[in-house]
Amino acid sequence: MDTISRRDLLAGAAGLALTSALGGTASGQATRTPKRGGTLVGSWGGFEPQALFVPPGGGSSPNMTSTKVLERLIRLDEDLQFRPVLALSVTPAADFRSYTIKLRPNVKWHDGVDFTAEDVVFNAMEYWKPISSGGALNALVSAEAVDKETVVLKFNATVPDFFLKSILAGRTVTIPRHIYAGKEMMTNPANNLPIGTGPFKVREWVRGSHVEYVRNETYWDPQLPYVDKLVIRWWRDPASRSAAFEAGQLDFAVFNPIPAPDVKRLVDTRRFTAVTEGYKNTAWALTTYFNTQREIFKRADVRRALLHAVDREFISDTIYFGRARPATGHIPSSNSLFYFKDLPTYSFDPDKAGKLLDAAGYPIRNGSRFTMNIVSAGWFEENVKAGQYLRQAYEDIGIKVDLAIPDRATSLKRIYTDYEFDMAISNNSGPLELAPQWTQSYTTSGIVKGAAFRNASRYSNPALDKLVDQYLVETDPKKRQALAREFQLIVATEAPVTSLVEIVSATVARSDVKVAADYADVLGESWAHIWLDR
Repeated sequence: MDTISRRDLLAGAAGLALTSALGGTASGQATRTPKRGGTLVGSWGGFEPQALFVPPGGGSSPNMTSTKVLERLIRLDEDLQFRPVLALSVTPAADFRSYTIKLRPNVKWHDGVDFTAEDVVFNAMEYWKPISSGGALNALVSAEAVDKETVVLKFNATVPDFFLKSILAGRTVTIPRHIYAGKEMMTNPANNLPIGTGPFKVREWVRGSHVEYVRNETYWDPQLPYVDKLVIRWWRDPASRSAAFEAGQLDFAVFNPIPAPDVKRLVDTRRFTAVTEGYKNTAWALTTYFNTQREIFKRADVRRALLHAVDREFISDTIYFGRARPATGHIPSSNSLFYFKDLPTYSFDPDKAGKLLDAAGYPIRNGSRFTMNIVSAGWFEENVKAGQYLRQAYEDIGIKVDLAIPDRATSLKRIYTDYEFDMAISNNSGPLELAPQWTQSYTTSGIVKGAAFRNASRYSNPALDKLVDQYLVETDPKKRQALAREFQLIVATEAPVTSLVEIVSATVARSDVKVAADYADVLGESWAHIWLDR
């Protein structure tokens, strides 16, 4: 398979570094031959998904549940190299207007149907382009099955190699043509019990409790998965997960699954480990959206003023117990490809915030400047606390706040469908590549009613759209970086969507849980390489 080495990928940039805020950096990677068998019980620091597979993405919950069943063409490892999965190679033409994909032979879907190039053609034209990629593959004009194991993708513009491979290695899973062709993709019953080519098959989903997967006995890699059964279970809150670990009911959980004070206590027993590896290609942030269609918040000067009222150090240290750091831009500092620190920032200065609001025409009259409706997405405990903090911070500068903290389903609807907020507190996550997951928070094409974690602010700027369009066709890495910086300069100045803090992610596991592979996005991997040393 054609790979991009770490050196090539990070040419001219410093290597990635993620400092542990938990005092643990030891890798969970296996040092001896993995054992087969047993049941792995996993979880994460969030809630149950609305479906096991959500075609437009739907956030991290369905990403975690679907990727144990549905596979990508390629994956990105901890060393930032692209590795084969369903595709053995993805090779660009000299002009970067077409790519040839060589597929792995003798792969079957879970129902016994052969996986072929026709499946990839269907995915490319009917799923990846219109739904999965957030518009990032608009330049794709055709997909041709040259033979059973070869596909050629053709584009009407140049497509950067790293960009396309990042899309194929990201949340762009491959779904079965014979299940989805000619049917409504968004409401297909298979979304609740997906059929894939992956190492696990869905046995059952007990809503409100767990999803159970069993080994795919006909998997194309006969060594995998190592465990016979995988159970992903949901607990109501982080403290419940801590109790589940101690009771032997939980083995492995990702993305800060338990309260920070519990981490050291569990690790000190030597029965558990906590590591920050496995998140190089999935950075997370606590994010605010301003509703730019509301009269007050459509003004950038008001948005900038309100950001000065926020103490990001307090959020990092107190709400996240040091498991976060103040963000200095929308792109996380861990992204050594596209992070730039010489951008406008908004220091904590309530007096300045008040003066800027006075100058904008919103002085305190009759006890307040205006009333602000804040919706804090209730899927993380920290979001709840951040909403409570922001209410106090804005009341301190003379703004009345109506705070709502809905459940997951209602949060998704209010923020991403009904746009029923002045400010929304949510979470953005994304890989090293900026498009589409990071850029779609700002582009006009990212305004898709009902599509979660896209442009909920409904900010639209033709100049920014043009920049992103240029970025999507630029094949020179240094020129792409320059365009990325210009993009970030606009969004930092306009501030319709802002990352308040960067979340330091960690995985907690029983000490007898081993991982025999390097993951760059542990939440979205298949977990086929995890084994039990029991």
